Amino acid sequence: MRILISGASVAGPVLAYWLHRHGFTPTVVERAPAPRKTGGHAVDLFTPAMEIAERMGVLERVQAKATGTEHLTFHREGIARPVEVGIGRFLRSVSDRHAEIMRDDLAEILHDATRDDVEYVFGDSIASIAERDDGLDVAFDTGAPRRFDLVIGADGLHSNVRRLTFGEESRFTHWIGAYLAVLSMPNDLGLDGRMVTYSGPGRMAGVYGARHMDDARAVFLFRTDRPLDYHHRDTERQKDLLRQAFAEASPQVGRMLDELDRTPAFYFDSITQLRMDTWSRGRVTLAGDAGYGPGPAVGGGTSLAVVGAYVLAGELAAAGGDHTRAFPAYEREIGDYVRRSRAFALGAARGLIPGSHARLRILAAAARLVTVLPEGTVRALAKLNRSGVRLHDTVTLKDYRPEGPVRAQSR
Repeated sequence: MRILISGASVAGPVLAYWLHRHGFTPTVVERAPAPRKTGGHAVDLFTPAMEIAERMGVLERVQAKATGTEHLTFHREGIARPVEVGIGRFLRSVSDRHAEIMRDDLAEILHDATRDDVEYVFGDSIASIAERDDGLDVAFDTGAPRRFDLVIGADGLHSNVRRLTFGEESRFTHWIGAYLAVLSMPNDLGLDGRMVTYSGPGRMAGVYGARHMDDARAVFLFRTDRPLDYHHRDTERQKDLLRQAFAEASPQVGRMLDELDRTPAFYFDSITQLRMDTWSRGRVTLAGDAGYGPGPAVGGGTSLAVVGAYVLAGELAAAGGDHTRAFPAYEREIGDYVRRSRAFALGAARGLIPGSHARLRILAAAARLVTVLPEGTVRALAKLNRSGVRLHDTVTLKDYRPEGPVRAQSR
């Protein structure tokens, strides 16, 4: 049974791995000309995603590439003395198993785990999808047309598959008031295991390194009263908007912004949720940010994408390849996780980017508390917290036993 996956970042390769294990024949198409190796930005894997990585045999590589960030120095505008935060102990309190890893490192590990068994097509994209009774006719931007039994969009927030199948992005995106930018820069501070942040009302800038990287990443979060006007591929406009958002910030932030003209890697996007009543239509479905992204940097979307991909492959196997049973089962299985991730992201966006000096003081006080309390106490408080900080650890994975080859279903 032939299944086309669009997107080779995180959800796509995880899905391809498990589809192959269950006896399907997956093909992954990716717009980029080759696997990305610019480093990307840091993402979090929490307990269920770590368990899936272990089942895939890649856990040791993930842990070896973890950033190792344990400490955070928190500066506030107008306050001379920074707050020192044990960020590592906080993350251990919200998840029993956790790793922070650069997104492109994770994508490379997942690609390496699948490239011998899965067909990858780089430098191409889906141009059209036509559903027939017995399959899908797929046309590509450059490659020859092909026939598949199913198509799965794992191609991120700006999903091409979602646009072709469900309509324009604006119908499903819900902006939650903030923006995220990341750029690569020299590690002049020699950061290893530490992140340094500079916060003011409505904005935060930080810089961090990783123990295996020669350079560093600068990350920017900021709030606006209304959505900004730009195209998601217009990087020059995005850089101008970032400079405007951090005008008259501290000299340290100014030096980060100076790297905009030299950086080899730059990312900018709104913190936006995907809200769809269903992410399946006919023989097409979506996985990860393409279907249910809770918002970059605030909702644990990477772990959600890994779990979603694992569950989708498992439900297809459990249904013997019958998408009319598998797709609804997939949506039921992860629906609660998706909804709770969305709710948590809304609160996290407000908490990470306080809108006033008073809220910054509250954030600093909470950070001090995390640092001075015993780690066991912090963990106990996190378990009592009703905002959902431990939502990922409440997810129980089903054990989908790999089966043999699956034949195509005609319906």
